Amino acid sequence: MKITEKLGKFITNARHVLSISYKPTKQEFNKAARLIIFGILLIGSIGFVMAIVISLIITGSLSLI
Repeated sequence: MKITEKLGKFITNARHVLSISYKPTKQEFNKAARLIIFGILLIGSIGFVMAIVISLIITGSLSLI
C-alpha cells in the first residue's frame, strides 16, 4: 500500500469519526471532569499514603518525604 493510499484512508476514517461524534452537553462535560478529578485525587492519595508507610517501614521516621 502506497503512502498516498494510506493518507487517503486516514483522511476518510478521520472524516467518518468527526461526522459521527458530537459535542458533549455542559452536564456531560461536568460529570466527566468531576470523575477525572476524583480519580486523579484518589490515585494521588493512595500514592502519598504508600510513600508515608514505606518511609516509616524503611527509616522509622518521615525523613523521605
